[in-house]
Amino acid sequence: MSGRSQQVFTGPRPVLMAIVGPSGARSAAEAIRGGADLVQVRAKDLTSRQLAALVREVIAEAGRADLVLVNSRPDIALLTGALGVHLPESGLDPRSVRQAFPGLLIGVSRHDRAGLDRAASQGADFAMVGPALKTPGKEARALGVARLQELLQGLKMPVLAVGGVTPDDAAALLACGACGLAAIRPFASPEGAARAAASFREALDDGGDRGTRAGEAP
Repeated sequence: MSGRSQQVFTGPRPVLMAIVGPSGARSAAEAIRGGADLVQVRAKDLTSRQLAALVREVIAEAGRADLVLVNSRPDIALLTGALGVHLPESGLDPRSVRQAFPGLLIGVSRHDRAGLDRAASQGADFAMVGPALKTPGKEARALGVARLQELLQGLKMPVLAVGGVTPDDAAALLACGACGLAAIRPFASPEGAARAAASFREALDDGGDRGTRAGEAP
């Protein structure tokens, strides 16, 4: 785990990532105001120029570049001063990205243990695993709590659970070994993003506290 990864994922509270799209700059700001720790900009259909402009807008709205990751494009992350890049499972090899962009935090999407182990060996800082729970269009692929716990057992790399997650699921997913949650739909609109983030934040902090207390010696 890199120094940047340690700063992000070994803090005192579980991590909440808000994933925003092409019109998500205000949603990003509202999510951070509500308690999100990271924002991922996911806008695959934009041109390079448009994506760079969007990431800069997100950074301006968020007030900090070190909270922002760019999906798929390490070059845009570097150009805009963002914290890092998130690589889809069919995307760039984390090892190659690490060699070319050594200063970036590198996240990956994975769906099974073999993929997680491979990503860890290739130098990824963290992974998002999903769909953790049932989400529209992906119901048959949902891992479920028991399967997620199997995938994460003994894994050293930090993992965020994504897909169908709600604040009500926070405690169970943290108990599986996830270090936090990531979500898209709750942050689709700026009008509800702060409220959604605050709800997730409260649930994550409560679930994390319960996990800590359960692990304390009597």
